[in-house]
Amino acid sequence: MWTVILLVCSNVFMTVAWYGHLKYKSAALWKVVLISWLIAFVEYCFQVPANRIGHNEGITGGQLKTIQEIITLVVFSVFSFAYLGEKLTWNYWAGFACIVLAGFFIFLK
Repeated sequence: MWTVILLVCSNVFMTVAWYGHLKYKSAALWKVVLISWLIAFVEYCFQVPANRIGHNEGITGGQLKTIQEIITLVVFSVFSFAYLGEKLTWNYWAGFACIVLAGFFIFLK
């Protein structure tokens, strides 16, 4: 459970680092890169422990990556809609469903 909580925190910070600047197109690129790196440092403070804890609990590297990607899609979908004001159309949902289905197969014993 801690793995998932830490990965959600990690993805919130990384989504802000990668996409938060899109509303500030007039900001100097070097400033955006610097601020994004500082935010990404916080992201790593959640990501690395999440992977260590998960792997110690028997989750494989591939499974950890799959969990992370599914969480990334959920976090980004909320961010994209709420912060960027973008609509999620049917083809986004279909693509997300395929990735979740891939997660099902990754965890299938």
